[in-house]
Amino acid sequence: MAVIAAIIGYFLVVRGLTFAGHALSHIGFAGAAGAVLLGIDPVFGLLVFTTSAAISIGLLGKEIRERDVSIGVIIAFALGLGILFLSLYHGYAEQAYSILFGTILGISQTDVLVTATFSLIMLVLLIVLFRPLLFSSFDPEVAQARGVPVRLLSVLFLLLVAVTVSISVQVVGVMLIFTLLVGPAATATRLARRPFNALILSVLLGLSYTWLGIFLAAYQGTWPVSFFIAAIAFTVYLPVRLLSPLWQKRPSSSRIPAEPIQFSTSHPEHETAHAALQRS
Repeated sequence: MAVIAAIIGYFLVVRGLTFAGHALSHIGFAGAAGAVLLGIDPVFGLLVFTTSAAISIGLLGKEIRERDVSIGVIIAFALGLGILFLSLYHGYAEQAYSILFGTILGISQTDVLVTATFSLIMLVLLIVLFRPLLFSSFDPEVAQARGVPVRLLSVLFLLLVAVTVSISVQVVGVMLIFTLLVGPAATATRLARRPFNALILSVLLGLSYTWLGIFLAAYQGTWPVSFFIAAIAFTVYLPVRLLSPLWQKRPSSSRIPAEPIQFSTSHPEHETAHAALQRS
C-alpha cells in the first residue's frame, strides 16, 4: 500500500491534483460510513463513492479553476452524507472510529489479500500507463497534439487514486491517507530532479514512514499509527522544504533563453523531465 500510494502521490504532485487526492479521501469517508450503516464491508462503500467521485471530477473539470470548483461541490455533498450516515448509525462506535483514523490491529488476513491483489493490479496498470501519463503530466498540450488521450488518462489516473484511498483505509484511515499520498512525493520532488529518481525516492520514503510509524505505534501502545506516519512525514518534509532553495538555485541570467519557457516550473524536476521527453 505504501509503494502504490507513493507512486500515485508523485503524479498527484506533478499534475497539481493534491486537492483532488484530499477530496477523495473525505468522499471515501462518506462511502465507508454508509457501508457501516448498511452492515457491509466499509471498503466496498469506499470504492463506490471514491470511484464515482473520481469519474465526476475527471469529466467535469478540465481547467484548474473549473476542476477545483467541481471538487469543492462534490466534497461538500459527500461530507454532508457522511455526517448523516454517522448520525443514523447506532452500532459499535469503534468500527466508525477505525474508518476515520485507521487501526493496524484491525487488519484481517482477508484484508491483506484484498490489498495485495488491488496493489498488484494497480502496479501493472501504472507500468502500462507510465509513459503517456508522465508525458501528459508535464506537457499536456503537446501530449494532446501528438494524439495522447489526455482527458481519458486524467479520468483513469483519478480512478487509480480512488482505489488507492480505498485500500489504504485499514492502516491510516480516510482522514490521513493524504499523508501517504502527498508526504513522500512532496519531499522526493524537492530532493530529486529526474522523474524516475523522484519516484524511487518517494517509494523508499513511503515505506520508511509506514514501517517506522507502525513500530512507534506498537512501542507506544495507545496512539494511532496514522499519527506517527503523519508526524514523520511532516518532520522530514519541513527541513527539506526550507533548505531545498540552497541546492536548487536558478541559472544565471546570461543562460536564461529569451523566449519564454512553454512548460510549468512549479516543481524542480519539470525542466529535466521535459528535456528527456523531447529527446525521446
